[in-house]
Amino acid sequence: MRKYIIGALALLALAACTNKPKDGDYTLELLTTNDLHGSYFDSTYVNNDTRRSLLSVNYYVDSVRTAVGKENVILLDAGDFLQGDNAAYYYNYVDTTSEHIFSRMASYMGYDVVVSGNHDIETGHAVYDRIGKELNARGIPFLGGNAIRNDDGKRYFPEQAIIKKNGLKVLVLGYNNASISTWLDETIWSGMHFESLLPLVQKDVDEIVEKQKPQVVIVAVHSGTGAGNGEMLESQGLDLFNSLRGVDFVVCAHDHRAVTRQNDSICLINSGSHARNIGHGTISVKVKDGKVIEKKMEAGMIPVSADKADTQMRAAFQADYLKVKEFTLQEVGNLEMELKTSDAFMGMSDYVNFVHTVQLTSTPARISFAAPLKYNGYVKSGTVLYNDLFTIYPYENQLFVVKMTGKEIKDYLECSYDTWIQTIKSANDHVLNIRQVGDPRNSQEGWSFVHRSYNFDSAAGVNYTVDVTKPFGERITLSTMASGEPFDITETYEVAMTSYRANGGGELLEKAGIPDSSDRIVLKAKEIRDLVYDFFLTHGTVTHELVGDPSIIGKWEFIPSDMAKKAINADMLLLFR
Repeated sequence: MRKYIIGALALLALAACTNKPKDGDYTLELLTTNDLHGSYFDSTYVNNDTRRSLLSVNYYVDSVRTAVGKENVILLDAGDFLQGDNAAYYYNYVDTTSEHIFSRMASYMGYDVVVSGNHDIETGHAVYDRIGKELNARGIPFLGGNAIRNDDGKRYFPEQAIIKKNGLKVLVLGYNNASISTWLDETIWSGMHFESLLPLVQKDVDEIVEKQKPQVVIVAVHSGTGAGNGEMLESQGLDLFNSLRGVDFVVCAHDHRAVTRQNDSICLINSGSHARNIGHGTISVKVKDGKVIEKKMEAGMIPVSADKADTQMRAAFQADYLKVKEFTLQEVGNLEMELKTSDAFMGMSDYVNFVHTVQLTSTPARISFAAPLKYNGYVKSGTVLYNDLFTIYPYENQLFVVKMTGKEIKDYLECSYDTWIQTIKSANDHVLNIRQVGDPRNSQEGWSFVHRSYNFDSAAGVNYTVDVTKPFGERITLSTMASGEPFDITETYEVAMTSYRANGGGELLEKAGIPDSSDRIVLKAKEIRDLVYDFFLTHGTVTHELVGDPSIIGKWEFIPSDMAKKAINADMLLLFR
């Protein structure tokens, strides 16, 4: 018996020794993507314009692997890959029996780890549960360690993955955004809740590092870079960078801002969005006697060119591209006028009027809230393709109806316009709330909005004015409903809005005094893009008069008219020169 015990101990000792890296110098290259939003193909579906995509990303990834060896490259994605483009939509909801195209592409590209993002959760259980199974079956961990099951307190998604690179043990911990419950209806993420990344990540790092003894530790979070002041639950990247111990790299995401940070002990990368960049980290490790005695990190960015694409990968997925193209080029109706999302920044526009009309005619709501969801989207007049619906309504948001008092509606609009405009004294002032700083989220150079334009809600179903010479709290004057009856500040109205907004997105409801609207929701309708599709099927041709009927949507305007118009036109030239 003693002989067998000694033999077993010897085997354990040998296993322990083999788990230690060999002495020497190692260099690992960390390549990261995030917020791809369905940028799978390098060609659009209508005009075949070239764009950045996973095909371009793979060109650079393969170049790095060829230069330094595949065993020295770590490739990971930090979330939001399942929403935002035709191909993602097609494999999310149309072809649900084939293996999802992202699972196959991620495997083709050799991703080591994929982290879930809030827009991935937005697709619903059927989609992200399926993706998780497919990725795991292909040996790609699908992480989201702050999604906690309600029934037993365990993780809904794994929080960690161990990968081996050239003899080094690399620990990757992955987490989703902590603010998901404030944006998405609970039915989408039923059975779980999402914890703050502070102090959860440090707790996980301490426990897992103690057990696994990795040589490299990477934390990948679908959370924005933030300000590092601990006050933004949605954006905890810099909070982690400033506070984590025992971590080499923080990979963050979500806010579409390309950022790198580094100090002597830790680096941060956020590659931006839509495959515009690849995050690039270099980790240099010196091992002696099986232990890491020295480690250096560098953080950088690889700009991606749309002209560089992996032709072999394109050929491998060409059949998928053609299926998606055929689906999205189907005709759905006609437009007698063009739709320009940027027109919505200047006042009433056919684009937002269209959304308002759909929302009001699809529900019993008397008032509608809607915002421009594309910064500079355009749909030409004439035949409308299914592809155009992604410009008219780019997100998979449901239409909700929420009860609000007249005062709350007034306060809500005051808060919305306060992010949109600023008080002016003359037509030479900036009335739009803009600054001379570019915005990488929409590739805007020069001037950009201070706040996110998809939160610039206007109202329909009611007549009102917005006085640009008045301060916050005094700008909005609501007079009558679209029907002509007086608007009553004390009455309760049913208001149509997106599920994102109804669940707290943009914080407009909270600022209007409604921190929790769950008990006010009276209707949960279909996804708004589907309702737009139904509207085309019902009417065939959509006209300016159809979506601009004042008896349905009412009227609003900036006043004093001449001063506001002149100032806004000047600001629009700066934004869209």
